[in-house]
Amino acid sequence: MRFVDEVNIEVIAGDGGNGSASFRREKYVPRGGPDGGDGGRGGSIYAVADRNINTLIEYRYARIHRAKHGENGHGADKYGRGAEDIFLRVPVGTVITDAETGEFIADLATHGQEARVAKGGAGGFGNIHFKSSTNRAPRQFTPGEEGEKRRLHLELKILADVGLLGMPNAGKSTLIRAVSAARPKVADYPFTTLAPNLGVVRSDANRSFVIADIPGLIEGAAEGAGLGHRFLRHLQRTRMLLHIVDLAPFDPDADPVRDARAIVGELARYDARLLEKPRWLVLNKMDLIPEGERKKRVRAFAKAFGQRGGDPVFSVAAISGDGCRELVLAVQDWLDAHPSPLAAEPEADAADSP
Repeated sequence: MRFVDEVNIEVIAGDGGNGSASFRREKYVPRGGPDGGDGGRGGSIYAVADRNINTLIEYRYARIHRAKHGENGHGADKYGRGAEDIFLRVPVGTVITDAETGEFIADLATHGQEARVAKGGAGGFGNIHFKSSTNRAPRQFTPGEEGEKRRLHLELKILADVGLLGMPNAGKSTLIRAVSAARPKVADYPFTTLAPNLGVVRSDANRSFVIADIPGLIEGAAEGAGLGHRFLRHLQRTRMLLHIVDLAPFDPDADPVRDARAIVGELARYDARLLEKPRWLVLNKMDLIPEGERKKRVRAFAKAFGQRGGDPVFSVAAISGDGCRELVLAVQDWLDAHPSPLAAEPEADAADSP
């Protein structure tokens, strides 16, 4: 299924039904008086977060959502039937704004959370409401109110505890395959990951966390280069970042330090708040470096890159799993010590670790 994380839709709530101007007409009941009922309310439209949905693809093709109008009032004191509300199911983590004004409407961050995005019109009053001692035969009634009409912007920001970032072919997809049962595509060419991948990492029988892999970034991503700029939004909800660095690139002209700094620069240009998150370095592909040179290469990289104090550096070989267990346990301990109200619960349909 194609991954869609941003879309515009139009929602049109139902109009309220008109009130009725009616008079009681029965045999042997002279001057029965007004008996016009009220109109029914129009249907409202709600957005509901559903953890069983992981993309906005449905709304790429169904752009207009319209609720029914309320029924008009009737005589004999009969009120019109109210229209049924419409509930639009969206993935957990969907942010809804007004597409025209930019007004924030809702952030559906938990399963079952709902928000009214278009209010149905109230029904009009029948003439029964206008009778009085001086107005025994009122012919007044009011029309139903119009329902709201809005153009909405839906933006999905996936909920994950840990986000992976790095250059294309740094080994992010290989790492998520090594620590969870997620199976993203892995190949020896850049941009094999075209959409975010989620996996549940189980550190032991009772502890787990959700990890997100986004497409690789290149220099200029924040301005639209490559693919990663479209998916940087998915890192905004994560509690920590793992910066994957290829320490043994095949290209002899590649500079891991320069590439790593370029990634940090893209984060700053896209959203400076991403730089405030804990960002641990994970130096990958250690299996391609002779064993006697590994510690020296790691120390040289850390010194040249200038890792922030408090953010550790890990060495792994994701393809064989070496060092991954230590990384997983350290991440789990940090997450346990820094709980967050937005921490995503492992979903039943997410990929579990082996």
